[in-house]
Amino acid sequence: MSGKKSFCVVIMAGGRGTRFWPLSREKRPKQFLPITSRRTMIEETVERLLPLVSYSSIYTISDGGQARLIKRLLPRLPEKNVLVEPKAKNTAASLILTTASVYLRNPRTVVAALCADHLISKRDVFLRKLEASAEAAAKEEVIITFGIPPTYPATGYGYIEISRHKVQNFRGERFYPVVRFKEKPGLKQAKEFASDGRHYWNSGMFIWRADVFGRKLERYAPEFFPYWKRILRGLKEKDDRILRAVFREIPATSIDYALMEKAEGVLMTRGDFGWSDVGSWSALAEIWTRDEANNALHGESLVIDSSSCLLYSPRKLTALIGLQDVIVVDTKDALLVCRRDQDQRVKDIIEALKKRNAKKYL
Repeated sequence: MSGKKSFCVVIMAGGRGTRFWPLSREKRPKQFLPITSRRTMIEETVERLLPLVSYSSIYTISDGGQARLIKRLLPRLPEKNVLVEPKAKNTAASLILTTASVYLRNPRTVVAALCADHLISKRDVFLRKLEASAEAAAKEEVIITFGIPPTYPATGYGYIEISRHKVQNFRGERFYPVVRFKEKPGLKQAKEFASDGRHYWNSGMFIWRADVFGRKLERYAPEFFPYWKRILRGLKEKDDRILRAVFREIPATSIDYALMEKAEGVLMTRGDFGWSDVGSWSALAEIWTRDEANNALHGESLVIDSSSCLLYSPRKLTALIGLQDVIVVDTKDALLVCRRDQDQRVKDIIEALKKRNAKKYL
């Protein structure tokens, strides 16, 4: 794209992937696993971006242990671009830190904040829309987000409501004013959202110019603006003590709650590029190749009179008989068996293991 030097991508790689237990663990969460292909999800994310940006314009943000993994998986990424947060405090803190790092190099750089563990099947469409979004953010005092056209009444996603008035166009893409961000709805409201044409799933991806981000914080999230100023000072003076102090004090909340839900001047463009957040085992069942009975199977298996099951068992032959809508995940030290409609409760297992102090399984 024109002006590549004023555009960069920040990949948020600090998630824990708890809903993919027992495959995903604290030391190697979902984004560092080959779940959707032979490559890890973070490798897929970087590879997807390379036609548009070079490695020198790609940053990651994570904790120290994850940063070491990133350096091994992505050796061509400049070491200075592998940013480390002093303490995990959710996406508001990490994106303030990363945007401040970019700001000090060039305040007018456009920053695309993307997730390390999303699947995007239509790369060309995604890159075209990302390039258009970067142009919009470069020219206007706006924040851009991708809204995913809902394919069913999901209750597990937040929603974005748009207006169809004062629509702007950049590079042939339409950008709609955001009316409001909405919490995860109940089923009745989700059905209304999915059919009214004004609501889209919140993808959790954002594009802003670094200096605009700082001004939006000052105006719409004044409780976070002092942290922005302190982080800028800590980075400028290369004083890790300042950064550690900020991360001890800053509220642990998402950028959605901290800024996006309050800010004006937010635009949305349709994220119709084959997106999935791969947020659960059942979501993965829709991505893997399935047999004639709708079973998604990974590993040697024997399936009799079973349908709509997901099986992950790469180490041994696993047989299923007479099962429907069941998830079976077999790893070296743990076995998960659950109904597909209960897979969101996998995180409850994590909490139960923590109470037992069973650290070897976390």
